[in-house]
Amino acid sequence: MNKSLIAICAASLLIQVVSAVGVSAQNLTPRHAMTLGDKPKYGPDFKHLDYVNPNAPKGGEVHLYSIGGFDSFNPYIIKGDPATGSNLIFETLMSSPADDSLSEYGLIAESVEVPDDLSYVIYNLRKEARFHDGSPITADDVVFSFTSLKTKGQPFYRYYYANVSKAEKLNPHRVKFSFSGPPNRELPQIVGQLPVLSKAWWSKNDFSKTTLKPPLGSGPYKVKSFEPGRFIIYERVKNYWGQNIPLRVGQYNFDIVRYDYYRDQAVALEAFKAGLYDFRFEGSSKDWATGYNFPARKRGDVKTALLEHSRPVGMQAFAFNTRRPQFKNKLVRQALSYAFDFEWSNRQLFYGQYSRTTSYFENSDLAATSLPTTEELKILEPLRGKIPDEVFKEVYKPAQTDGSGNNRRNLRKAARLLKQAGWKISNNQLIDPTTGKPMEIEFLLVSPAFERVVSPFIRNLKRLGIKGRIRTVDPAQYQNRVRDFDYDAIVSTFAQSLSPGNEQRNYWNSKAATRAGSRNLIGIQDPAIDALVEKIVAAKDRKSLVVASRALDRVLQWNHFVVPQWHIRADRIAWWDKFGQPAKRPSFGIGFFSWWVDVKKAAAVQPKRQKSGPK
Repeated sequence: MNKSLIAICAASLLIQVVSAVGVSAQNLTPRHAMTLGDKPKYGPDFKHLDYVNPNAPKGGEVHLYSIGGFDSFNPYIIKGDPATGSNLIFETLMSSPADDSLSEYGLIAESVEVPDDLSYVIYNLRKEARFHDGSPITADDVVFSFTSLKTKGQPFYRYYYANVSKAEKLNPHRVKFSFSGPPNRELPQIVGQLPVLSKAWWSKNDFSKTTLKPPLGSGPYKVKSFEPGRFIIYERVKNYWGQNIPLRVGQYNFDIVRYDYYRDQAVALEAFKAGLYDFRFEGSSKDWATGYNFPARKRGDVKTALLEHSRPVGMQAFAFNTRRPQFKNKLVRQALSYAFDFEWSNRQLFYGQYSRTTSYFENSDLAATSLPTTEELKILEPLRGKIPDEVFKEVYKPAQTDGSGNNRRNLRKAARLLKQAGWKISNNQLIDPTTGKPMEIEFLLVSPAFERVVSPFIRNLKRLGIKGRIRTVDPAQYQNRVRDFDYDAIVSTFAQSLSPGNEQRNYWNSKAATRAGSRNLIGIQDPAIDALVEKIVAAKDRKSLVVASRALDRVLQWNHFVVPQWHIRADRIAWWDKFGQPAKRPSFGIGFFSWWVDVKKAAAVQPKRQKSGPK
């Protein structure tokens, strides 16, 4: 991270003036960006991002899709199902571009000041920043936003802002956040991600409740019209204050962004083939392999691409709810992992498209892929006896098979582990000797497409005497049950960035295990893991962050909290050929909102869309 300039002594009068507004006598030089890397990619005089066309034409419509429904425009609280795209309404103090994920650049904040001791951060707001009604964005709005999110927002924010002790207005366009605890170089950037809400608007509307009244925002789009559960239309703000800010030049070019809602992915794919929307991320390997052989694709009116990326992919897995008694024993969880045959699934179900996930920080230098280093052992040795012994002597690898479908060897290992854990077979059922109850596992799903993945897993569990069943529910019920931790096992993704930090508390911290709506879906309550999370939060530089992350990773791995699934280091996308695209693509994403409608292409392809559809 760039260091602040060393503070210099000031005249007595200046000291009095500075002290009067609550800032130390340090004369900090404002900077245009903050970074957790060596330096920001873009300098203070950059005009636009590398992956945009600064002269991209504005106009046209883009139709997108979502699954399920919505009943709120407030995406920041635990209640309700927020509308897809509601992030387009709001802006943040700073933002990270898709080609420099370790840095943040000024958005609502024109500049930022951070002392060397990391005890606070000051944001200087752009005077031109406006809400959609023309009212200025001020420090009062920033303080209100922070307070509202921390006290009434999703549980995530309480952990994320746990060490932000105070937010205060210094003047109408200058706001200071003070920090508690040991120095944390990520905290200034965490605060930079703060979405800024209108104090005037939300003071008249209860922030803690869902609302279908379109909120006053400051982003590039605002709500034009909607019908709950069916569609929502956003329109570009013609006098958007940020259109000439370097982060926004060449982006958000569509006049209209419409999201249509579909029951499930199967229906949504058919709608795409019929030309009912324009762009699609494909999450299904089966559909990618077999679902795009339709006339419009053959004609070239629909384009597809497999685009490699450099993002961490995190951990997608079958996650066990350790609040349930059958999953409390690590040996039981380990045994269950032997019943999942990834190699067979990849060959038979996924068309060989995936790689097995082994790390919670997969596809990054944060992953534990070798034995602990000397630096890691300094963290891990004090926890010996409180963490699995394998952490110190083995490199974690999930159970493997030859892909033939004959999983007997692994199932025998699983049976031995279950016996060691005290479970017994009676009448072909696995029985808990302390309660006399058979083991049963319900897999809670939100997508019918995943049933084909879970069913072979259940067949293998049956051979161990375990009764498995699938419960597929609608998105609203699924969200409610997950929020309340009402499940045995789910399929979940624990997403990660290249700079893990405070959000790890929401994933693994003991307090999060009992707080509804947290991301501690597993229910982990382990003081050793709590301590490792704090090592990540307090990491003073990139090297120590990598060491702490790898230490946490291997402890999570060897606790067998999940059955790792798979990943692909590429984005599978499909689109109707109506767009212009910049010459360069960002390394960490697609950069879709840097695309624009090409009028000639759109005119050529539109008549053909009317005749499209599955044949």
